[in-house]
Amino acid sequence: MKKLYVSDVEIKEYVNKISYQMYKDAWRPDYIVGLTRGGLVPAVYMSHMLDIPMETLKVALRDGEGGESNCWMAEDAFGYISASKIPRPKDEPTSDPELRKNILILDDINDTGATLDWIIEDWQGVNLPNDTAWDNVWGNNVRFAVLFDNLSSKFSRKVDYSAVEINKAEEDIWIVYPWER
Repeated sequence: MKKLYVSDVEIKEYVNKISYQMYKDAWRPDYIVGLTRGGLVPAVYMSHMLDIPMETLKVALRDGEGGESNCWMAEDAFGYISASKIPRPKDEPTSDPELRKNILILDDINDTGATLDWIIEDWQGVNLPNDTAWDNVWGNNVRFAVLFDNLSSKFSRKVDYSAVEINKAEEDIWIVYPWER
């Protein structure tokens, strides 16, 4: 297997590239979610560079640990209206687009797609999984960014922002980040 060693300078360049893509889209997150472990360093860089708050989310599927469910992030994404907060008839919607937060989920790589799909399934599972309001969340209010996007990934969606595209089906490559050395 080929190894690609990435420098800290390159990581910063990749974060700049993703930031520029968001700028061109005229899209700005209310906060950035850095995925442990690989998404944390790029998320910190972006958070400081753009002066946007950062949160963390632990999804450790590769390590066999699963992930942590952050209900409040899912509610921010969905624009959830709690019945206890705002009284409403039962047939009223439970999502308000005006309450939705823009959230950027940032990781080092979209390798197999399992991590990003886990987030979609988890967040939808927290807030009315079959509600059609979710159709307007992904790609609009919640976007995915990765430094490296594996084009042979099985991710159920397309990554919104990436710095580098690779195809592990054509060339098996292992990316070694500065924090792994």
